[in-house]
Amino acid sequence: MPQEVKTITYGSVNCYLVRTNTGFVLIDTGLPNKRIAIEKELENAGCKPGDLNLILLTHGDYDHAGNAAYLRNKSAAKIAMHADDSGRVERADWNWNLKAKPDRFPIMFRIMGRIVAFYSRPKKFDTFKPDTYVEDGQSLSEYSFEAKVYHLPGHTRGSIGILTNGGDLFCGDLMDNLRKPGLEFFIDDLAAANASVEKLKKLKVDTVYPGHGKPFPMELFTRNN
Repeated sequence: MPQEVKTITYGSVNCYLVRTNTGFVLIDTGLPNKRIAIEKELENAGCKPGDLNLILLTHGDYDHAGNAAYLRNKSAAKIAMHADDSGRVERADWNWNLKAKPDRFPIMFRIMGRIVAFYSRPKKFDTFKPDTYVEDGQSLSEYSFEAKVYHLPGHTRGSIGILTNGGDLFCGDLMDNLRKPGLEFFIDDLAAANASVEKLKKLKVDTVYPGHGKPFPMELFTRNN
């Protein structure tokens, strides 16, 4: 039976709430300054604090991990992510474990990023230590989520994707769909990102749910990139 997915979008950042047989799994948590709105979206979807079983972070950027600590405190849900991005949320250091100079960061997006950061970035990030670390190929069936984790470095070293048995991929910021499906505008390691895409081509991926932009068919990405 397909698992129901609700997309929650604020400030151009997507979170995905997945209903399972035993409750809910939340993939990414959004910007801290959108906390109240996101929390209301969870409640409207029927996800009360006691119903949230797992918070999965595709990577450690503040716009994806911004409400993880808060929601864990309210729900007692475990936070899971890859160890290679753990320092980003433990220290609130967004340069942690990245190159001194990223391989891909176009000037237009640098300017846009500074503007967005000025108006949207919270003054304080709730740092935290993840409860558990996920690894490449790990099943999530213990959370009644019929999906596997795949390590997809490129945007950050600890980026992951979550691929359901039905072919839905939650890719974090490896790919986006801001103008058209493609690699995310910020890529720390281009060789790693391309290797991650090649890895995905060998898997059964039908629909991609990106961290930014609308879902798109994986076929559309591979045809145009």
